[in-house]
Amino acid sequence: MGAMCACSFGVAPSALIVTPEKRVIIGALPMATIMDNVPFKNIMPFGMCTSLANPQVAAATAAALGVLTPMPCLPVFPAPWMPGVPNVMVGNVPALNNTCKLICAWGGVVQITNPGTTNVQV
Repeated sequence: MGAMCACSFGVAPSALIVTPEKRVIIGALPMATIMDNVPFKNIMPFGMCTSLANPQVAAATAAALGVLTPMPCLPVFPAPWMPGVPNVMVGNVPALNNTCKLICAWGGVVQITNPGTTNVQV
C-alpha cells in the first residue's frame, strides 16, 4: 500500500491501492499480492495513453493524419502482476514487490517506481 506505479505508455504516475479484504495487515496497511491488478480498484489510470495498440489512441491519431494523439488512459490487465514473490504468500497468493511488472492489453508495462511503506525482499 502506498506504492507508486508508472506505465511505459502513460504520461502520469498512479498509486497502487490495496484493499483490505482477506489480507495480511502490516503496520496498519494491507499487504499487496499479484492479484491486486484490477483497473479502477487497484490501479488508477496513468493520465493519457500514448500506445497505438489502444483503439482510442489509434483512431484519434488516424483522425489527426498520423500525428500521435494521446487519449485518456483506460487500462486493461488480462493477467496478474509477474512474477510475484512465491516464497511469501498472502492469503494463498504470492506477495507483490517492486520487481514485479504488470502488462496492459494496450502494450504498456506497469512497474512500481516507489514501493511505498512495505517491500518484500526476494
